[in-house]
Amino acid sequence: MDRDHLKPNPKDVFQIPAGEHYLNCAFMAPLPRSVEEAGIRGIRRKSTPWEMGPADFFSDADALRPAFSRLLGADSVGENTPPDPERVAILPSVSYGVAICARNAGLSPGDRIVLVRDQFPGNVYGWMRAAEESGAHLHIVDPPQPAPGPGRGAIWNERILEAIHPQTRVVALGHIHWADGTRFDLETIAARAREVGALLVVDGTQSLGALPFPFHAIRPDAVITATYKWLLGPYSAALGWFGPAFDGGKPLEETWIARRGSRDFGGLVHYRSEYDPGAVRFDVGQRSNFILLPMILEALTLLEGWGGAATVQDHTRMITTPFAQWARDAGLGLDDPGARAHHLFGVGLPTSVDRSRVAEALAARRVTVSVRGEALRISPHLYSDASDLEALAEALASVL
Repeated sequence: MDRDHLKPNPKDVFQIPAGEHYLNCAFMAPLPRSVEEAGIRGIRRKSTPWEMGPADFFSDADALRPAFSRLLGADSVGENTPPDPERVAILPSVSYGVAICARNAGLSPGDRIVLVRDQFPGNVYGWMRAAEESGAHLHIVDPPQPAPGPGRGAIWNERILEAIHPQTRVVALGHIHWADGTRFDLETIAARAREVGALLVVDGTQSLGALPFPFHAIRPDAVITATYKWLLGPYSAALGWFGPAFDGGKPLEETWIARRGSRDFGGLVHYRSEYDPGAVRFDVGQRSNFILLPMILEALTLLEGWGGAATVQDHTRMITTPFAQWARDAGLGLDDPGARAHHLFGVGLPTSVDRSRVAEALAARRVTVSVRGEALRISPHLYSDASDLEALAEALASVL
C-alpha cells in the first residue's frame, strides 16, 4: 500500500535524517514528534501544580483504558465491540504484568507451564519463580532448527500444540517470536489451551500495533505489552488486559488510587478494602504519570488515525517482499511468508559469513538492524520505504 495518503504523513511525523536506514523498530521505535510534544507539555504541567486538581490524577487513565481496548479489538472480524476497558491495567513493564499473572495463576505441584525457546526474558523469569515456588514444571518448546528457514514456523506451532496436555495450567508466549518474527497460531493454541483448562498469557510487545490481533477469536486470558516499540510510545510504561480468570486476583501493590472512593481526596483517610471494578487493582503505584500517560494516549491516537496494525502490516509487506525474494535467491535463511510477520522477521546468515564484516557493511551504509539469537532481525515501520531494504541488501551482498 502507498503510505503517502496517510494523515499525518509518516514521513513528517518521525525525525529520521535522510540517508538513515532505521530497520530496528523492534529494538525501540523513534518517538513521533507529536508524542514528544505531549511529553514536553506534561513536564511543563508539573511546573504549575496550582493549576491541577484531584480530577487530573484520573483523566488520562480514564481515557487510556478505552483507547487501548479499541486497539485490542480493532482487528476482530465480525465483532465490533472492543474488549471491556475496565479490564485494562496501567503497568510499568511487561515483567510486572507477567508477575501479576504468575501470582494469580493458581499453580500447584505437577502443573505445566508451556513457553517457547528463547522467549524474551520478561515473559520467562516470572514463570521460573512461580514454578520454583509452586512445584510446577516449565516446559520449553524448541523450534526444529535454531535459525530461520522454510517450514520452521509450521513445525514449531505443531510442537506447541503437542506440548499442551491436561496437566498444562499456563501457556505464555507472544503473537510472534521476538527474535525472528515466527508467527504463532494463537487462535489454534488458545482453543487447545481452553480444552485443557490452561490460561493463555500473551506478550504483545512485538506485535500489537503492527500485526492484526483477532482478539475475539483468540480470547486470551491476559495480554500485556510495552509501549515503547510498536505502540510508538515512551519507555518505562506498559499496558495489560486481564480477563475473567484474574477477577478477584491479588495485585502486586496495595495502592490507594485503586480503591473505591479514591477520587474523593478529602476522604482518603477513610480506608477502604474494596477495589475499583475490573483490573484497576493491578495498576502500578503512582500510575497517574503526567508525562508518560499523555504520550501513550497521543501515540495510540496516531496509530488509530493511520488505521492501526493492518496499515503497518500491509505497508511492511509491500516494501519487504522484494527483499525477501532477494534473500532467498542469495541463499539466506528465511521462513515462508505465511509463517512469519512482515514488520519483524529474521534472516539466517550462512555460517561462513564473518559477522564482524556484516556489522561493518551495515554501518558503512547507515543501516540499523539487530542480531537476536541466530537471526539478523529486520523490523521496518511506516517511516520505512524500499530504499531502506535496498541498502540492507547491498550491505549483505557485499559480504556474501
